[in-house]
Amino acid sequence: MELIDSHCHLQDERVGEAPAAVLARAGERGVVQLVCCGTRPADWGRVADLAAKHREIIPAYGLHPWYVGESVSLEWVAELRERLERDPGAGVGEIGVDAAIRPRLAEEQQVAFVQQLRLARELDRPASVHCRRAWQALRDGLQAVGGMPRGLVIHSFSGSVELVKSLVALGVYFSFSGSITNPAYERARALVQAVPRERILIETDAPDMLPHVLREQGGLNEPANLHVVAERIAQFTGLSVERVAELTTENARRLFL
Repeated sequence: MELIDSHCHLQDERVGEAPAAVLARAGERGVVQLVCCGTRPADWGRVADLAAKHREIIPAYGLHPWYVGESVSLEWVAELRERLERDPGAGVGEIGVDAAIRPRLAEEQQVAFVQQLRLARELDRPASVHCRRAWQALRDGLQAVGGMPRGLVIHSFSGSVELVKSLVALGVYFSFSGSITNPAYERARALVQAVPRERILIETDAPDMLPHVLREQGGLNEPANLHVVAERIAQFTGLSVERVAELTTENARRLFL
């Protein structure tokens, strides 16, 4: 059984100098590729180094909405373009919009989001998107650039069932994380069932989003835990875990490779 982690952050300082061990454990659990998403200029170099050393890593570079306030000049846009042009296999991400943070910097977030969508469209790259309580801003951004023919994924999707159909029409893929293992997340089953099977992806968002069923053991989340998400998708859809692995791996390769 082969799995692809569509969103993680192995460059995170909490992972430290142990990414090789993390990747080895992931490989033992069937994880054959991982999309490692940068969040700001300060960590793009680390993502690039990891991808150069480990061929299973698919790099992505982007300015996360949480760090828009740190990048007051537009130099980051030129740096991002340069990195993407230097690495034709890289995606654009993690980018997005977030209405839950304070200060929100809504205008600055939207400008950065649209700039990166345009860059992804121009360079024909997939985008990895963070969206929290900002669905209209997401749609506005997509409409501003005329859509994303290459596709994009909303990672750790937390929208509504009603949103799914309109987002599918915009070329969106939907990635689910360990959050769907939380019994308190009552909408999770209906949400997974609402997504067309050719648009479902799975992720860990490691080192965060430790699946609820693993919280007693503590520690950081790892790509090795991806099978837990696949198992929950299987429970919600009635598919076998092997079929979920096959579908999500096919979908991830279609989008990212």
